[in-house]
Amino acid sequence: MPLDGRTAVVTGGGRGIGAAVAGALARRGASIIVAARSADRIERVANDLIAAGHRAWAVTCDVTDADSVTALLERARAHAQHVDILVNSAGAADSTPFERLTRDEWDRLLAVNATGPFLCMQTFLPGMVERGWGRIVNIASVAGLTGARYIAAYTASKHAVIGLTRSVAAEVAPRGVTVNAVCPGYVDTPMTDESLDRIVAKTGRSREDALAAILDTTPQGRLIQPEEVAHAVVALCEDDARGINGQAIVIDGGGLLA
Repeated sequence: MPLDGRTAVVTGGGRGIGAAVAGALARRGASIIVAARSADRIERVANDLIAAGHRAWAVTCDVTDADSVTALLERARAHAQHVDILVNSAGAADSTPFERLTRDEWDRLLAVNATGPFLCMQTFLPGMVERGWGRIVNIASVAGLTGARYIAAYTASKHAVIGLTRSVAAEVAPRGVTVNAVCPGYVDTPMTDESLDRIVAKTGRSREDALAAILDTTPQGRLIQPEEVAHAVVALCEDDARGINGQAIVIDGGGLLA
């Protein structure tokens, strides 16, 4: 169990990629703090992990609120003394033509997708540095490495996450801590379902046509599974990955290269 004795905090852990990451880390031996705004979802995930024989706790948190993130650290320490791994999986998405993009929507996506990881990293990083071991993995997106129509705010927020990842990774490199990003394409999650709903509502296209348009972006012609993203996250958290730092790992079936 390569992560036995480690404790991981997973934000956005109530569904999708976050829930898959929580499960994958637990199966490798880590104790898990499942965090998100929705108490029902994270309690369900934590209870499932406990039923499977793992150590897990559910802690509500709004990653855009500094006091809430501080409280998350305090609760995590009360449960497990220290935090070794932070996975920033909480995220939000939307699509709007740039000329109709509102300041409120811009601020919302930047707050969740960029400020959230910033606050969590600033809060949890000092303890990792003090102990001389830590792993931070930010769930970004292929949108953080390219651009696309109608997702200017989302793309900007994910570019910010990747830039933050690279800069902090350079600062902590000599201190036993690594900081990396994982950049999925479209993943088979509720967030993608919500994106399909928006496409249908805004364009009048059928759900099948909307899904076909998404699948056209990847040569494999399929949605990435949450477990595939979780596998990459777990690999980055193990001791053998200590040489991987400041990287943006793409998981999109080859779409970015096509």
